[in-house]
Amino acid sequence: MKRELGIARCGLACCLCAENTSCNGCKSEECPDKDWCENRKCSMEKGISHCFLCEEDCRKGLLGKIKPYGFTVFAKRYGLEALLDLLEEHEKNGVVYHREGILGDYDDFEELEELISFIRSGKR
Repeated sequence: MKRELGIARCGLACCLCAENTSCNGCKSEECPDKDWCENRKCSMEKGISHCFLCEEDCRKGLLGKIKPYGFTVFAKRYGLEALLDLLEEHEKNGVVYHREGILGDYDDFEELEELISFIRSGKR
């Protein structure tokens, strides 16, 4: 885990992403998706660093997907450090962020509270 990369504005775990090894995360100007990312644009317009700091509960952009939305809600409820601590612990215990592309163990949930429970426990 590259903890220093943290969580993207939308809630994706840059710290666990293995898709682009040259990316320095959402916070950098090197982000390959910076020109089209709706969550980046919105949070910058609001002057906040992450969607979890926003008072609104929206599902625009990547927040329309369960994983980033769940990570955002978790960080809003329990804090960013708690989320990073659990993601790091889960990775050590074999929970996979990406498997064969962009899908992993955090992706196949339909209900938000089920994902939140999985983030808290690392178990189904």
